[in-house]
Amino acid sequence: MTSDNARHAGSGEPDPAEGAPRFTDKRRIDPDTGLLREPTPAEEAEAAAAGGGADDPVAHLDFETPDTGALAAAEALAAERLDELQRRNAAYYNLEQQYSGYVKRSKSEALVAREQGVAEVAEALIGVLDDIALARQHGDLQGPFLSIAEKLESTLARFKIERFGAEGEVFDPTVHEALMHSHSADVTEPTVGTVLQPGYRIGERVLRPVRVAVIDPDA
Repeated sequence: MTSDNARHAGSGEPDPAEGAPRFTDKRRIDPDTGLLREPTPAEEAEAAAAGGGADDPVAHLDFETPDTGALAAAEALAAERLDELQRRNAAYYNLEQQYSGYVKRSKSEALVAREQGVAEVAEALIGVLDDIALARQHGDLQGPFLSIAEKLESTLARFKIERFGAEGEVFDPTVHEALMHSHSADVTEPTVGTVLQPGYRIGERVLRPVRVAVIDPDA
């Protein structure tokens, strides 16, 4: 029904629903013939005086003056939301920095704890290492004991545990411990004459200083 009514509307043909012709635009439909016609000059003048013709696309628009109060309220709300967003971004940034600092501290503390554990194990084995060094010095480290000693020393080396100390070094109280003392005209400064027991260290940390016999120059 709707399509039929739309087809008959404005065409001059009888509308089946009402039994009479319907015209939607009297200026364009001739009432006698029902055909389209051009508007007369008088009709065009009347349409122009009314503020625009039927074909004017903006004639029906109603332009209103903006409400300045509503605009100010919208701007204030936008500024408030922007301030909240900036505060939340700052809080997130602070939280991110705190977490980053926590991760760095945790890694550093874990490394320190690991080094402390390695140092404690090495200090407990220093007596065994002294016996190995003494046996090697006297030529008694042979057979299966030699293999075991070498495996132990290589394992400790993997953890950066280092044996140090040699005769002829300049005496340094930070890394040497003097157990014996003598004088000689052959030296010009305190010198390590004999290494009684080697020292052990991890990096810059001294686990045990080198125990030595020191030779001082003659007065």
